[in-house]
Amino acid sequence: MDAAALVAQTPLAQAAALRAGSVSAVALAEAALRAARALDARVNAFAELDEDAAHTAAVEADRRRAAGEDGPLLGVPIALKDDLDAAGHVTSWGTRARTTPAAADGTVVTTLHAAGLVPIGRTTLPELALYGFTESERFGVTRNPVDPTRTSGGSSGGSAAAVAGGAVGIATASDGAGSIRIPAACCGLVGIKPGAGRTLGGGWNGLSVQGCLTRRVVDSATYLDLLGDFPTPLAAAADQEPPVLRIGVDLASPVAPALPLDPELAAAVRRTADALADLGHDVRDVRVRYGAAPAGFVARMLHGLATAAGEVDDPALLEARTREVAAIGRRIPDAAIDRARRQGEALGRRVHADLGVDVLLTPPARGPAAPVGRWAGRRGLPTMLALARHYAHTPAANHLGLPAAVVPVGHTRAGLPLAVQCLVPPGQDARLVSLAAQVERVVEDGTAPTADLPAGPDGQGADHG
Repeated sequence: MDAAALVAQTPLAQAAALRAGSVSAVALAEAALRAARALDARVNAFAELDEDAAHTAAVEADRRRAAGEDGPLLGVPIALKDDLDAAGHVTSWGTRARTTPAAADGTVVTTLHAAGLVPIGRTTLPELALYGFTESERFGVTRNPVDPTRTSGGSSGGSAAAVAGGAVGIATASDGAGSIRIPAACCGLVGIKPGAGRTLGGGWNGLSVQGCLTRRVVDSATYLDLLGDFPTPLAAAADQEPPVLRIGVDLASPVAPALPLDPELAAAVRRTADALADLGHDVRDVRVRYGAAPAGFVARMLHGLATAAGEVDDPALLEARTREVAAIGRRIPDAAIDRARRQGEALGRRVHADLGVDVLLTPPARGPAAPVGRWAGRRGLPTMLALARHYAHTPAANHLGLPAAVVPVGHTRAGLPLAVQCLVPPGQDARLVSLAAQVERVVEDGTAPTADLPAGPDGQGADHG
């Protein structure tokens, strides 16, 4: 397989070709850059492409491999979300208000270079990673390669577009409220949010973690093993069948007033649940009672945003709705943040046990990828309220510190990706990966029921506004 064809393959397939000597890291990086330029013209996934740095890193990867070194992702091209410090580059965080280049590589970039990955460029994100869509005054609109009239999600929307569009097999991502899982769901990718404290991160008062976007569970697991601290290697867990699990299915929105759940998405979650039951898991309907948790999450997020907005070079250049939301966050006292964090972590430790389940299975949102511009022109608070209703199912994992994964499970009749979300108790990242890989295999094997099922009381249509 030549380099151009290999670009669209998974990172582990690329690594195998590099290991076999059928392609060089330099040739693969050059092919990735060509694919990235072509994709960028169509969907605007990249904030910057860096041919010189990519060539330098690829030459070094080839030198290391020629010297007998190996590694799971040595020489593999990767795109970096523009929230990671790399020496000499402005870490924009999607805003015009940040203009000072980073003095040194951050820890994530240092780790990637040590592993021999080859960064080819930086991907777009919404301002300060705040929104579940990737549209900003600095970079414009990033579109979904599956359907360019639809959003690629956010905040890791550029990374998702880069992978879904075939420019790279892997891109970095971060997740403080769903920013790995939302783009994964929108673009038909795998998105794993590790448990709190397992990878670098901690922004937004401990809500945010680092991860990646790929097409396969094992590829994401391999990357997380490089980046994080897990008692059981996640890549190995992806090859293991999970034990028989008690799986609770919750289709209800934790955010009021609730948006109706899209019927096709509801049916997809039900199909997945039925397939898992056929494999022997104990599957039942549950209803999580979050209580004051949504308010605690909002306090942590808004307070964190206010901190981030205060660290830019020129606050006057922030978008109007970001300034509005940050002003709200500045009014939240530190004591409230400490209390919210403790309450969220306490609920995370007991929520599965209280329900008598090992895993929660939910939709990732109330519907598939929304149209581009759905939330354009709104002020800050109305934007946040609308996003909270649409992306109702992802923030709880951050507030409760739970490992969570989004796995694609098909498409709507219109061709938009459908996905499910799995959540497990703290410390069970390996179990999450095993189950996500099992869901992936079920979908690929075609063993899940294919007929549409009734959507149930939560799936009576959708107004994803």
